[in-house]
Amino acid sequence: MAVPETLAPPAADAGTTSPVAPSARPGARAWFVLGMLCFVYVLNFLDRQLLSILAKPIQDDLKVTDGQLGLISGLYFALFYCFISIPVAWLADRTNRVRVLSIACALWSAATVACGMASTYPQLVLARMTVGVGEAGGVPPSYAIISDYFGPGRRGTALGLYNFGPPLGQALGVAFGAAIAAAYNWRSAFQLLGAVGVVTALAVYLLVREPRRGGLDAGPVATVPAGRVTPSAKAGFWETVRMFFTRPALLLVALATGATQFVTYALLNFTTLFLMREKGMALGEVAICYALLIGIGVSAGMYVSGRLIDRFAARARHSYALVPAVALCAAVPFFVGFVWAPSWPLALLFLAGPTFFNYFYLSPAVALVQEEVRPDQRVLSGALLLLVMNLIGLGFGPTYLGAVSDLFRATHPHHSLQLAFYTLVPFYGLAVLLFLALARVLRKEGPRTGARTGDR
Repeated sequence: MAVPETLAPPAADAGTTSPVAPSARPGARAWFVLGMLCFVYVLNFLDRQLLSILAKPIQDDLKVTDGQLGLISGLYFALFYCFISIPVAWLADRTNRVRVLSIACALWSAATVACGMASTYPQLVLARMTVGVGEAGGVPPSYAIISDYFGPGRRGTALGLYNFGPPLGQALGVAFGAAIAAAYNWRSAFQLLGAVGVVTALAVYLLVREPRRGGLDAGPVATVPAGRVTPSAKAGFWETVRMFFTRPALLLVALATGATQFVTYALLNFTTLFLMREKGMALGEVAICYALLIGIGVSAGMYVSGRLIDRFAARARHSYALVPAVALCAAVPFFVGFVWAPSWPLALLFLAGPTFFNYFYLSPAVALVQEEVRPDQRVLSGALLLLVMNLIGLGFGPTYLGAVSDLFRATHPHHSLQLAFYTLVPFYGLAVLLFLALARVLRKEGPRTGARTGDR
C-alpha cells in the first residue's frame, strides 16, 4: 500500500534549532498516520469497553455481582494498565515508538480473544488483566508520535481528532458488540473483535513510520533520523518523574482529569447495565440508539474542545483549565435528569448532555502536557498523566459505583444503580474545583511555549 510522503523537515543536529516553523502545514503522511493511530485507539477502547457493554449477558452466564463487575473493569484492570504503562513509556522514549505500539496492540487484542474463552470469573479476571498490560503501551507512544507529526498550534486539533478513538470505540463496541451478542453470544463478540486488532497491529508495524523527535518544535532540539535519540536528548526516568510531580500545572491537570474520569468511567462502565436492568432497554435497542448517542456526542465534545484550545490557549493559557471546568458545570443538570428519567428514551435524551460535556477535559489536558515538556520526555510524561488520571478514574470510579450499588441492593433491589449514580454528583464538583485551581496556576505562570518550557 503506497502512502504519500509528507513535507518532512531535514534532520537536525543535536543542539541546533529546528528548521521547521511550528505552523508548518501537516503533509499527507501526517494525516494518514493520525488516521491509523486513531483506528488503533478505537480498537483499544472497543476492547476495553466490551465488558461493560455485555455486562448483562456476562452476569447471567458467569453469575457475577455489580461489585465484581466494578472490580474487573476498574481496579483489577487499572492496576496493570497504569503501572505497566510507566516502564513501557520509558522504553518508548528511548526506542522505536511505532514498534512498541504495534506489539502492544497485538497483545491486548489476543487477550481480548481470551476473554471470550473464559468460563469462570477468575479466568475472565486474568484475561482482562492481560488486556490492561497490552493497552498500557497504546496511548502514550501515540501522543508523542502525533506531537512529532503536528507542530504547535495544530496539536490541539490533531490530538482532539485522535481522541475520537474513545467515543468511536465505545460506539462501535456498543453497536457491534451488542449486535454480535444478540445474534450469537457474548463470547463471539470478544473473539471476533479481538482478531481484528491482531491484524491491525501488523498494519501499524508495516505502514507507520517513526518520526523525528522534536522536529516540529521551536527552539533547540536534539534528534537524529529514524527516531534514535542522541545521548544528550535522553531524559532520565527519575528526572522526568520528578519534573512531572513537582510542576504544579502538570500535577493539577493530572488530578483534575482523574477526578473527571472518576465520573466518566463509573458512568461508562454501568450505563448499559443501568439502561437494560432499570430502564427496560433491550440489547438490540442498545446496539442502535445508545451507540449513536455515544459516537456522536463524545466525538463532538472531543473535537469542539480541541478547536477551542487551539483558538484560545495561545492568548489565554488558562483556557486549558477553564474550558473543561465550564463544560463540567454544564453537564451536571443533564446528568441528574438522566439518572431520574422514568423511561429509557427520556434517559437517553438527558444523557446527550453529559455525553457531550463530560469529555471536554481530555484534549486540553493532553495538549497542555505535550506542550509543557521536552520532546524526549513526552511519552513518559503522557504515561504519567494517564497513570494518575486512570488510577483515580478507571481504577476507582467503576469499583466505587459497583460497590455502592451492591450496598443499596439490599434495601432497593430494583433501583440500586440509580441511587449509586446520584452519589457521583459531588465528584463533578471536585473536578471543577481542581480545574479552577489549575486555571489560577496557569494564569499566574503566564504564557509559555513547548520546548522552552520543558528546558527549564
